[in-house]
Amino acid sequence: MSRSGRRLRVLVAEGSPVAHRLIVSILNGDPELQVIAEAEDGDQAVQLAIRIRPDVIVMDVVMPSMSGVEATRTIMESLPTPIVLVSPINGASDPSKSFEALEAGALALLPKPSGRQASTFAADAATLTTTVKLMADVKLVRRARRASRPELVAGPEPASARELRQPVEIIAIAASTGGPAALATVVGALPRTTPVPIVVVQHMMEGFHQGLVDWLDRRSPVSVRLARSGEALRAGELLVAPSGAHLGVTGAGTVALSRDPPIGGHRPSATHLFRSVAGAYGARGVGVILTGMGEDGVPGLRALKEAGGLVLAQDEATSVVYGMPRKAVALGIVDQVLPVDRMAGALIAAWNGGKR
Repeated sequence: MSRSGRRLRVLVAEGSPVAHRLIVSILNGDPELQVIAEAEDGDQAVQLAIRIRPDVIVMDVVMPSMSGVEATRTIMESLPTPIVLVSPINGASDPSKSFEALEAGALALLPKPSGRQASTFAADAATLTTTVKLMADVKLVRRARRASRPELVAGPEPASARELRQPVEIIAIAASTGGPAALATVVGALPRTTPVPIVVVQHMMEGFHQGLVDWLDRRSPVSVRLARSGEALRAGELLVAPSGAHLGVTGAGTVALSRDPPIGGHRPSATHLFRSVAGAYGARGVGVILTGMGEDGVPGLRALKEAGGLVLAQDEATSVVYGMPRKAVALGIVDQVLPVDRMAGALIAAWNGGKR
């Protein structure tokens, strides 16, 4: 139940009649959820959201009349509401649309649940209901109309950047809820001549990582790819951990993927990544923790900090969920807390030895 003791009120907006009925059935089958309204297109979704003010919206990315992207943007500009996106992962739609909707303010992206006869149905249904309940607790703010693209805003110079005894040779970034938009803001403002490799763990449902990579690559001056085990780390290239594998690095400057058990329920795990960077690069590494639920990455950042590395965290005001960064800040292992639009400036200062 919600904190008030009532069932969470859900609006379902889905263009496919079959998927629509299935999603409504799954949600109504949970005693903590109640579907109070249904929409068949984006226009209806916007009108109903404003009129009935649901606790959560479950919305298809591709709908007639108005897409899920435009509907998300309109809702977040007028009446911010937690939105969980559902999208096929079989290539039936443009994956970039899902990430545009996340950038517009949607909180989570899930594959459309499989039919009741599928072996994965129970897991898909549990993921949907659990995600809806988790997202209902996220506190949102009204979104301003978007800028055409992120701009580089110089951040305050991290104090420890002036004290680095060794040059920065790698940047590791971790994010969860709200991460795709935050990543786009950070990497979209980095120069094409970025002199170090960047490695990223973004928590995301299986099947969407390649879509994230393709979307970020179009938004970023640096090259963005999925990481492949054994490949060399290259300056000006951003590698994203693939689904179901931990991303690590070696002292020889190569990628090391691992199928070891999840850490804290996550694979890929940010803690694994940061520990790997700490072991391979020590004081030459920078760790960045962005918006997200939970505390994945925090133990790894502690290891990086103890190895002499620089640790940066996104601030509460610009985080969709101030969970992961908050945990790191509370432990006293963060050198600088920054708005997301100042993070790129701080990274540039770090690899320039404190000079922007």
